[in-house]
Amino acid sequence: MLHSTGRLDKAYTNQEKSSLPYEDAQEESGWKQVHGDVFRPPRKGMLLSVFLGQGTQIFIMTFITLFLACLGFLSPANRGALMTCAVVLWVLLGTPAGYVSARLYKTFGGEKWKTNVLLTALLCPGIVFADFFQMNLILWVEGSSAAIPFGTLVAILAMWFGISVPLTFIGAYFGFKKPAIEQPVRTNQIPRQIPEQSFFTKPIPGIVMGGILPFGCIFIQLFFILNSIWSHQMYYMFGFLFLVFIILLITCSEATILLCYFHLCAEDYHWWWRSFLTSGFTAVYLFIYAVHYFFSKLQIIGVASTILYFGYTTIMVLIFFLFTGTIGFFACFWFVNKIYSVVKVD
Repeated sequence: MLHSTGRLDKAYTNQEKSSLPYEDAQEESGWKQVHGDVFRPPRKGMLLSVFLGQGTQIFIMTFITLFLACLGFLSPANRGALMTCAVVLWVLLGTPAGYVSARLYKTFGGEKWKTNVLLTALLCPGIVFADFFQMNLILWVEGSSAAIPFGTLVAILAMWFGISVPLTFIGAYFGFKKPAIEQPVRTNQIPRQIPEQSFFTKPIPGIVMGGILPFGCIFIQLFFILNSIWSHQMYYMFGFLFLVFIILLITCSEATILLCYFHLCAEDYHWWWRSFLTSGFTAVYLFIYAVHYFFSKLQIIGVASTILYFGYTTIMVLIFFLFTGTIGFFACFWFVNKIYSVVKVD
């Protein structure tokens, strides 16, 4: 009897031992498994930090412009006032752009701070200005009254290099002086192997899906905005536009956080660029809609007019890409920091 009880106890102990690793594995599965890699600096960290600096500048500019328009300071009848306000705000907001870019670049472990500051101050504004200048050149050649005078272009350049660039340098100086953002968990020396992903957790399908919901929030307002730009109709609904802007912020954040969580559960820790591109992909849908609008609603004949339409649309899409991408990134950055700050790591 004693002998058989001893065998029973031994069998039970073995069973208990064999079940323990399984329970540990269950507990540590999914997003907790990648805690040692989730804050590994991304590839092309310089470019990402530059985009985020510019995106922050555009976000604050858009917020203040829409807020002022809501309060009735900017008349819908005077389109120039809206554009002037946006340009002046953009010029004055060089400091947050430099600060955010420098602080994130330092967090990514970057050391080429001069290149970082110069790219933040010159890359995206340079692309927009080059596109804008080419559009204006076409208008000059066509002899159009819509062409911006040469003096105004010189004034914009003077504001850019005389005010915006120095302010970006000041922001970057303070950004680099600050310590790098402290991560809640340590990063392992050796990168972890990412397991085979299903179709929906692969990067491209996730990014393509991420932009659908935010675009769904704005496409009705987009129709009215395009009408006001190209069909000479007045746009009065700034209060409603501000509400749509807030809904867009929430939707971009939630959609990106949700997809980021799915990818982390699938043990794919490359979330830095993906979070930016997931919400930034809304800009691609905006471009597709602008192409549809061009062919279905506008009767534009002539090469010059077509080039103008797509030139200005490209500027709008680039600005929107930086703006939505930045929202998605910072939402994910906050979310990932929150969930990993509660993980108990031995």
